[in-house]
Amino acid sequence: MRAFEYVKPTTVAEAIRELGRSWEVAKILAGGTDLLGELKEGIISPQKIVNLKGVANLSYIRFSEKEGLRLGALTTLAEIEAHPLIKQRYTALAEAAKSVATPQIRNIGTIGGNLCQRPRCWYYRDEHTRCLKKGGHICFAYNGENKFHAILGGGPCYIVHPSDCAPALIALRASVTITSPRGQRSVPLGEFFVLPSRRLDHETILEPDEIVTEIQVPTPSPNTRSTYLKFRERDSFDFAVVGAAVVMRLRGNLCEDVRIVLSGVAPIPWRSPEAEAILKGKKITPELAEQAAKASVAKAQPLAQNAYKIPLVQAIVKQGILKVAAQTE
Repeated sequence: MRAFEYVKPTTVAEAIRELGRSWEVAKILAGGTDLLGELKEGIISPQKIVNLKGVANLSYIRFSEKEGLRLGALTTLAEIEAHPLIKQRYTALAEAAKSVATPQIRNIGTIGGNLCQRPRCWYYRDEHTRCLKKGGHICFAYNGENKFHAILGGGPCYIVHPSDCAPALIALRASVTITSPRGQRSVPLGEFFVLPSRRLDHETILEPDEIVTEIQVPTPSPNTRSTYLKFRERDSFDFAVVGAAVVMRLRGNLCEDVRIVLSGVAPIPWRSPEAEAILKGKKITPELAEQAAKASVAKAQPLAQNAYKIPLVQAIVKQGILKVAAQTE
């Protein structure tokens, strides 16, 4: 790890000035659970670290029926998972936050950092491997070790997005506020993430001088229920091998509206309109849930070592649909 300048701004405007216009010059430090790993592993060597923890008013949980839920970007995952209103009305988000890593990491990790974390691909994380994400010419996972890589949306890079909270928030129709020298803009979270076919160097639309400052989640419609489920190799702290956020508005057991977003299967949180179309306007039954689950991966294109993800996705999507439907009984 090479030496770097450490700055601790007290305002968002000051933080943005410190960042500048180059990814190579400065990096943001929020909770630090991802950034410190990249620094120690030699993946990045910035000239400057900009610590946001000194910026006032970036950690909060606010709610009103009119504006919905508002989360400051530095709100910790532990605060989100424990909040009574989030657990009751935004259940998928509380469950997703609770599923992240360990209690110690959730006490430090922030919601903004969770959305903006970098891939866990072992080729990307190897300082001696110059893969596509790091300016090389080859995605080594395509013909290499690809057990945990993408089965949907891959190419030319086959990473999977590591966030658990992002699929839950997209399913809940969240948006993010992005602040830069050009002002503020609000972006639906489903448009915040970008596929490698559109942008190889980063996984979001953020530019070097932009900061996520807030996440907004609208008030759920009456009779809306949600859940987030994931399968991982180690139950105690691992990233999702596959996961699913399911948000449904039900009248009895009739599905009036639904959003299903998958994790662990694509370079971005992967929404499944195919599965949603099967459920909308119909009564939820185990047979219908199974049809929707199969539709969610009907377009999957597995690599040599990860076809096992297809039945796992089917199982977890079906489980999520039936779990949400059972909440209204």
